[in-house]
Amino acid sequence: MKQKIVALLLCFFLGGFGVHKFYLGQIGWGVAYLLFFWTYIPFIAAFVEFLILAFMSEEDFNRQFNPQMFRGYPADPTYRNISSPMEATQALKELKNLYDAGIITEKTP
Repeated sequence: MKQKIVALLLCFFLGGFGVHKFYLGQIGWGVAYLLFFWTYIPFIAAFVEFLILAFMSEEDFNRQFNPQMFRGYPADPTYRNISSPMEATQALKELKNLYDAGIITEKTP
């Protein structure tokens, strides 16, 4: 599991060489950074990425770089990203309907 603080430190200190890209599993970008480090463009890009990572929430970081933390994400067809109170209410109503129909119970794992 990748950690945000490690990615931030690698990006800040070794970002111009693409070390943070290798750590985050973006091997192609890491190689590109290594090939062009002498132009200083990767150093500028790494600084921008450092700022992006610094202001990124832990949840967003984990969604992007640790998708295995989320149940079935992204392969599970039942995975739903509930982003509004209305969607959450609808999901709870669906669960209640399943409970009332006897499909799920309190002891269902």
